[in-house]
Amino acid sequence: MKSITLDALEKDLTLSRYIGRLSCDTLGAARPDVAVRRISDAVVRMTLTFRLETTVRQDDWQLAIEPAFAPSFHWAPHLTPEDRHIIDQHSFRSPALIACGDGKVLILVPDLDLMIPGTPVRWYMDNDAGRNRLTLGMSEYRVREHVLYERAPGAVYPAGTVQVGCYLMVFDDADTLANPWRPALDLLWARWGGPLFRQGAPAELPLGRLVRRTYDWAFDSWQDSVWQQFELDGRTVGAAVFIVNVTQSPNYPGPVNEREFRSVWNQAWFSSLRSAQGVYRQGLATGDPDLLRRARLTKELALSAPQRNGLFPSVLATDMEQVTIDGETVNRSLGWETAYWGNSNRNPAHDRHPVRTAPYHILDMSWTALLMLRWYDELEQDQRLIEYAVRYADALVELQDARGFYPAWLDSDTLAPLGILDDSPESAMSATFLLTLHRLTGKARYLQSALKAADAIAQYIVPSGRWEDFETYWSCCRYGSEELVGRKVARNDMYKQCNFSMFWTAEAFLACYRQTGEAAYLKLGERCLDELLMTQASWQPPYIHVGALGGFGVMNCDGEWNDARQSLFAELIVEYGLELNREEYIQRGIAALRCSFVMMYCPENSRSKAQWEKAHPFFGEQDYGFMMENYGHDGVADDNGGGMGLFAIFDWGSGAAAEGYLRMQAHHPELLDRYGLNR
Repeated sequence: MKSITLDALEKDLTLSRYIGRLSCDTLGAARPDVAVRRISDAVVRMTLTFRLETTVRQDDWQLAIEPAFAPSFHWAPHLTPEDRHIIDQHSFRSPALIACGDGKVLILVPDLDLMIPGTPVRWYMDNDAGRNRLTLGMSEYRVREHVLYERAPGAVYPAGTVQVGCYLMVFDDADTLANPWRPALDLLWARWGGPLFRQGAPAELPLGRLVRRTYDWAFDSWQDSVWQQFELDGRTVGAAVFIVNVTQSPNYPGPVNEREFRSVWNQAWFSSLRSAQGVYRQGLATGDPDLLRRARLTKELALSAPQRNGLFPSVLATDMEQVTIDGETVNRSLGWETAYWGNSNRNPAHDRHPVRTAPYHILDMSWTALLMLRWYDELEQDQRLIEYAVRYADALVELQDARGFYPAWLDSDTLAPLGILDDSPESAMSATFLLTLHRLTGKARYLQSALKAADAIAQYIVPSGRWEDFETYWSCCRYGSEELVGRKVARNDMYKQCNFSMFWTAEAFLACYRQTGEAAYLKLGERCLDELLMTQASWQPPYIHVGALGGFGVMNCDGEWNDARQSLFAELIVEYGLELNREEYIQRGIAALRCSFVMMYCPENSRSKAQWEKAHPFFGEQDYGFMMENYGHDGVADDNGGGMGLFAIFDWGSGAAAEGYLRMQAHHPELLDRYGLNR
């Protein structure tokens, strides 16, 4: 193979202002036929066609584009910290490469029409900011760490025609410079996502029926494992357990092995108080007193968390032991008699501080307090909820720094900030909480503090894409947790990013706009939302073996599709659609809501059901309602059950999906009617 310069675009004066050099490899000895079609003044479609007379074995092929300007901002869907790394097609949710600078924006979007029938070799992208090069390539891959992709040898192209191509987009207008994701999202939804959505993608599911499946699973067929009810300080409380796994299925042939310590969480992901709001709404709608009872017991558990100077823990856990059953060592809880309060072990001090002594997390407390306000505002005017939230808010405001940020973590003994991510976009959640409390109480100090936080995020976070939060570094993907916090990956000119931060920030800016009427907040929120939507699936890849349209990934260093966060994101996307009169947003929000149920094991979900039964052949009727939090988590998936997972989290799975649907039903029933979701 050799690299050749493509001159098909060099005579295009519009593109020549943006592209300095465009070259590609031969495929074996074959040179490509290059076809260029102008879609608009700003967009061209380029297709490279190779005609192979014999089979070609070639480990790597590249189309390289060097911008004619010096970009000061880059975006790509995944990190490639070293030359051996690539952005494998596993992370092509809304695939694009973006470079901005000198008043110019250059965008590359792979031509998904060429991928949909399947390709002989996997596609990839790469963003090499140091060399000022954007790459579209073909290669096999392997996964390293959790999750980075590397080129792997072994690519084989059979004799015949091989096509690869992309859309190239160029802009110099102020709106695109302020929000460079919008043109790519427009193209992806207009060309692929929208038509699929109108056909019913990701799956035409009876969501109302799947809500019932959710509660039948949690409170009936799996009740012994999922539902926890016990006495705590003389008060009866209850909630769904943090996590269960396939060994707890009534159909599993071996002994139960609890995956993690038995516990109940009110944390940014796993929020029993959020799920309980769905249970409460369903209880009201169906007149089911048992559902109302369970929801109220979960509220009681949240109110039982002891406050210390207004601060409170997020996790109630039990002691564990290991026992041997039939020669197999398994984990078991010692029961709720051993219960103790603590905090999430997803934190930078996790190696030194287990749950019992883990630091307080401001994000978790602000989220729980916000949910208390929403319960009070929409479900029951239980005065204890407001009082609890006010005590916390008064402590929170005192922790705000001079720029406007709230610290991330507080030492569990001294209550001093840990000094890690003390200026992060996690502060956006606290801003949303304080704006809600201001609306309910009228106290000006809460509004002032919230707007100060929002303005700090607008100034210090949004322009550079510094979307760092607890999940970015201290979840399952620990890459960079020692050396990258607060620093960009040099080769990519990007921070390691998590879309949770984008969501909290878009939510906070919308709340600021509605409170103040200042259009600048809405514009900032739209930018953040569009960056978030670049992590949403805008098509259905042939190599993803469950419905995917509308589902979300997590970060630019992980592999998930259809993550449970989509049930949380759906309503906010719809709210922006209604505020901006943008049908694309409304469709994307409804697609996210549909996709929230795609991973459920049940007969209505035939495609996913088949994959579940390949992964776990013992699954049966008693498991209907089981739902993994995501798909393809480790960066791999196949048609034999690969990517389906081993566990279910009610509060970050089916219970979260049910709450998202029931919340949307309460707030926007007309949309559910319009799209046929009220079944």
